[in-house]
Amino acid sequence: MIRKGLVGGSYQPLTSGEIDRINETVLRIIEEIGCEVNSEAALEALEDAGARIDRKKRHVQFSREKALELIAKAPSEITLYGRDKKHDIYLAGTRVYTGTGGTALNIYEPSTGERRPANLDDLKNIIGLVDKLDNIHLLLLPTYPNELSTKRVDVNRFFAGLDNTTKHIMGGVYTPNGLKQVIKMAEIVAGSPENLRARPLISIITCVISPFVIDAYYGDLIVATAKSGIPVVCPAEPLCGATSPVTLAATVAVQTVDSLMGIILTQAVNPGTPAIFGSVATSTDLSDYKYIAGSVEMGLLNAAGAQMAQFYRLPYYATGGMTDSKTLDAQAGYESAITNLLCALSGANFIHDAAGLMEFALTVCYEKYVIDNDILGMVMRAVEGIRVNDDTLAFDLIKEIGPGGNFVTAKHTRRHMRKEHYQPTLSDRNYRDKWESTGRKDTWQKASETVRRILKNHNVRLPEEVRNRVLREIKGIIA
Repeated sequence: MIRKGLVGGSYQPLTSGEIDRINETVLRIIEEIGCEVNSEAALEALEDAGARIDRKKRHVQFSREKALELIAKAPSEITLYGRDKKHDIYLAGTRVYTGTGGTALNIYEPSTGERRPANLDDLKNIIGLVDKLDNIHLLLLPTYPNELSTKRVDVNRFFAGLDNTTKHIMGGVYTPNGLKQVIKMAEIVAGSPENLRARPLISIITCVISPFVIDAYYGDLIVATAKSGIPVVCPAEPLCGATSPVTLAATVAVQTVDSLMGIILTQAVNPGTPAIFGSVATSTDLSDYKYIAGSVEMGLLNAAGAQMAQFYRLPYYATGGMTDSKTLDAQAGYESAITNLLCALSGANFIHDAAGLMEFALTVCYEKYVIDNDILGMVMRAVEGIRVNDDTLAFDLIKEIGPGGNFVTAKHTRRHMRKEHYQPTLSDRNYRDKWESTGRKDTWQKASETVRRILKNHNVRLPEEVRNRVLREIKGIIA
């Protein structure tokens, strides 16, 4: 049973009063401190929208009234479409979906315990693998092909996505020309520019830098993407004690300001732009100032971010599911599970990085995608919660069976057993003798078998006519 788009929100780390206090701090920062903006196109758009601008410092401030007015122009509901309609994703309220993420540089191979540079074939294979993992609902382009220059990587990454899965494709871009070519490619696949805007098959990530900086490159990309009408994500990544105060409450405030400034810019450029509020907030290891991907605080921060997004009525892109482990061990499992669970139960609309990533987001592992798919199945079952009605309470059945009876042969059991209880594909629930007789396999070994089976049978491709047109009109693609 596939579970997606379920309504979360049962876990709320912030009270309504605490949300109000964070909002007040956020509005004071926007009004009294502001944001540094290093893109001329962004500065002009913000000035036209009513910002107060210090040109010398390139600082942008808004009155709270104007800031809230611009935020309110952003749609509160966004649909991210798949090439196959069954993969459409409806981001709104507390509905929950999961996906891949990161721009990892390496592939970890558990059979050797070593890592190697990721290449374009790895990207295609991972996309094909994720296409068949039902608990991963969206494909965020997860690796950087090391053999490609930035001038060629945008078209190749997005073509790999569109050509190997029918799920929605999200990703960042590296050059303005790359953005233009990627949009043109998606228009060809969609059938026309109008079709793409009606059913956007792709969305673009444009980052804001914590604390409170929109740089020239990303500022220009936010402006260009907003003008295009393609959905845009505006995530920020404050690090506790490094690029934000060490306390979680202050980091939530910083993250909220950062992402809202991206949202405000999209609405200043093109009111109604489908813009997604985003968080990659996490901890810092203050012993050596490195980024931490698997801390429970990351789960708390991103769960709180979900509540802030819900407060502003904005679709939300959260971060969870990563691990700092360098191997597929217990640490990799518990870190990925805990952060994914906290985000999902909070009602985070889209949890990115939810599968595959390890080692501070530098590395992905084929087998970890399969393992995380099982984790996410359990997570989504937790989001679904316990259904309480006359049928599930089963009083009449309990009365019929009575004291000392059993329910094994009851029709009620057969009717509910598959949808009531999640059935993991990798967990070993056999007695020891059965486990030993079937090879004493570790979880990663069973996951490796799944990887090989899926990739051997993978046959998703763009329609031949569409594929050939893309290859003719978009230069630099390695098919």
